[in-house]
Amino acid sequence: MATTEARLTATTVKANMLRPPRSLWSDAWYQFRRHQLAMAGLIVLSFLIIATLVGPYVWPTKMDAIDFAQSLQGPSADHPFGTDDLGRDIFARSLWGGRVSIAVGLTAVIIAITLGMTIGSLAGYFGRLDNPLMRLTDLFLSLPVLPLLLVLIYLFRETLQRTFGAQLGIFIMIVGVIGILNWMPVARLVRASFLSLKQKEFVEAARSIGARDRRIIVRHILPNVLSPVLVAATIGIGGAILTESTLSFLGLGFPSDVPTWGRILYDARNYLDIAPHWAIFPGLAIFLTVLSINFIGDGLRDALDPRKSS
Repeated sequence: MATTEARLTATTVKANMLRPPRSLWSDAWYQFRRHQLAMAGLIVLSFLIIATLVGPYVWPTKMDAIDFAQSLQGPSADHPFGTDDLGRDIFARSLWGGRVSIAVGLTAVIIAITLGMTIGSLAGYFGRLDNPLMRLTDLFLSLPVLPLLLVLIYLFRETLQRTFGAQLGIFIMIVGVIGILNWMPVARLVRASFLSLKQKEFVEAARSIGARDRRIIVRHILPNVLSPVLVAATIGIGGAILTESTLSFLGLGFPSDVPTWGRILYDARNYLDIAPHWAIFPGLAIFLTVLSINFIGDGLRDALDPRKSS
């Protein structure tokens, strides 16, 4: 009996030794798949992105097709989301507007992550830059975001529209402002990670063989900081989409011929009592997108946490 158990144990150990090792990202994907809400969020978000990319070319009704005879109609087979006051199909406009809203969220987060990682890594690695860069970060954190957004939009809206055109100018303005005002949490997160990692043995080993500071930062420390940054990025995408929707709802975002989800809500504000569908479906799209991104962020946080790996 003991001999049989010893053989089984030896066979199991040998099989485990022959199993190919899993990398950090493969192990993270294994953990992520076990997070049911995160997988549901990934499926919903993927469906929304594919629908906004492919839908405008597949759906037969154009977003700017006006039919006054069909104005303020409820959901039907021809118009699943109903129509607005000009008889335009809200479903077609929501598909097109989703492109802009999601693109704003992704681009703004890329700007914020780039700024945050640059400032945070410099502050965490170089001691002489730590105090001035962190005071700059505290300065930006103390600024009221929404009033500052409104001021910057009023100051630069016309200039950017004349320079880059109506749509591209507004896109650059909104993306730039949201990205510039949301890099601070990422910078503080990266700085804290750098302060801890730059004292580790692998950094000392790289420095002892003559590696330059730039190589140590880019090749040795930054890859170990990406996990919390990715989690922060997923949360930032949802916040950027909400900020763009807020600006569009206030009438300070994209022009009326660019139907972002927030702009559709802004146009529907005076018809809530007689055409609630006009606001329900774009608001539901924003809700599902942000909720899915938050679930994905929760799943990434759990998957990239080594204390929860198994």
